[in-house]
Amino acid sequence: MTGVEFLASFLRTGRLHGIGIGSTLGEVDRAVRHRFVDVVDEEGRSLRRDYGFVEFYFNHGNAWVMSGGSIELHRLASGPDGAEDWARTTGVEFPRYVAWGDVRDALARVPGAPELEVGDQGGFLEYRAAASHVSVIVVDDEEEERGYHAGHGDVWSVSLWAPVRAS
Repeated sequence: MTGVEFLASFLRTGRLHGIGIGSTLGEVDRAVRHRFVDVVDEEGRSLRRDYGFVEFYFNHGNAWVMSGGSIELHRLASGPDGAEDWARTTGVEFPRYVAWGDVRDALARVPGAPELEVGDQGGFLEYRAAASHVSVIVVDDEEEERGYHAGHGDVWSVSLWAPVRAS
């Protein structure tokens, strides 16, 4: 699967390899077989699992439960090693740069694609899919060229966030 197809599916479902908000650490371990580093906060209440350019965040209650995640695509511009390792373990192949236009075109072909709200983030645009709790940050500075970082029109990152619960 291409990274663009993967991102379009993620925007539609809010799920990565079948996991998402509320998944347990054990479910993540079964779904993603890739090397990682765990970073637990000093109080032992939150965990960040870092797979390189992909990170998942967990809160601790009775068990570690996923509360969010991010795909830091801008990290791929400085070198393809992370993408090659990820492709080997997950079957998803990301290019060095991911153009938002390519993701948007792929999303248009996905049945039930969510509506996207657009916001300005000062040099970036945020495309937010409220239905799936996924947002995409895109470089919006026309002066930014591709090099060791993403350029104008490229996806900077994609984030999964937990819905706000009414009290």
